[in-house]
Amino acid sequence: MLLHPEHHHHPFPFFFVKAAFSEEQCAALEQLFLQDSEWQHQDGEFYRCSLCNVTESIPATFQTEILARMREITGLPLVNRVVVTAQRMLPGQVIGIHSDRPLLGYEIVRLVVQFNKQWQAEHGGVLELFSSPEGEAEFSVNPEYNKAVGFLLHEDSYHGVTEVTQPRQTIVFNFWHMANTPELAAHVQALFANLNFSEFPVTLDPIASAAESSLPEDVTFRAGTAAIALHRWGYDAETIVTGYQHSAGLSTCDTSDAESHAAVLLADWMAYLYRDSFDLMRWNRLQSALAGIEMFPRLMPTWQLCLPVWNELLRS
Repeated sequence: MLLHPEHHHHPFPFFFVKAAFSEEQCAALEQLFLQDSEWQHQDGEFYRCSLCNVTESIPATFQTEILARMREITGLPLVNRVVVTAQRMLPGQVIGIHSDRPLLGYEIVRLVVQFNKQWQAEHGGVLELFSSPEGEAEFSVNPEYNKAVGFLLHEDSYHGVTEVTQPRQTIVFNFWHMANTPELAAHVQALFANLNFSEFPVTLDPIASAAESSLPEDVTFRAGTAAIALHRWGYDAETIVTGYQHSAGLSTCDTSDAESHAAVLLADWMAYLYRDSFDLMRWNRLQSALAGIEMFPRLMPTWQLCLPVWNELLRS
C-alpha cells in the first residue's frame, strides 16, 4: 500500500505514488461507484462534480492500515479519524484553482487516488498544482488508474482539475492533525460564543482605541479576541492587557509568571484559530514555546485540545 512515494516540495509539499493499492484493494474501491448512494451534486461556477461520503463502506482494517501508512509518509500526528469521499466528474465539468486551507477543525492531509481505466490525454481531468492562483501549473498528474497524490493542505496549496471530456472517478481520503480536530473547533466556538468586546477591562480601552487607529482591523480583532479568551478564563486585567498587546504585535509577552505566559500564548493561538485557520508552522512554534511547562488547571481543557499528548491520543 502506497509503496515508493516520490516526495516533492514545489510548488508545495506533496508526494506521488504510481501504484497506490493492490489489485484486490482497487477492485473493492471501484465498487463504491456502483453503490446506490446519495450523491451531492456541486454545480457552481468554480467547482463542478458529484461527491458521496463512502467512509462507512471502507472496512475498519483498511482505514487503520492506510492511516498508519500516511503517518509514516507525512511524519504528521494524524488522529484516528479518516473520512473517505468518492468523486465523480462528468464531461464538461471542471474544478477551479483553490487551496482548501485547513480551517478550524478541517483536515490537514488529503490523498487523491484515481480510478480511470484507459485514460487518454484528450479525456482531460488532470490534477494540476500551482504556486499561486494566477500562475501556470507547476506539476500535473494524469488521472490514470491507481495513481495517487497526497498533499498537505495550507493557504498556499493551490490545485485544480482541468475540464473532463470523459467521466472521471476519484477516491479522496482525508486525515486530521491531532491539534485541529472537530472537538477543538467546538471548543473554540463555545469559548467565543456571543463575542462582545465590551467585556474588556477599562484599563485596556485606551490601548485598544489607539491600536484601532493605527493597525489593520484583522490585527485588532484578533488581539481583542485573545483578550476575551483571557477574560473568560478568569485572568486579571494586567494579563488581559498583556495578551492584547502580544497578539497585536505591540509588545512581546515577557512576564516571568509561567501561567500568565502560557495563558497569553494559548489565547493568541485560540484567537488565531477563530479568525484565520490552522497553520502547522505556527502550531509547531506554540508547541516548542510551551514544552515542559506545567499544564495549569484553568487552561487544561484548552491546552489538552491544542497541544494533546500524542501517545495518550493514540491509546484513546
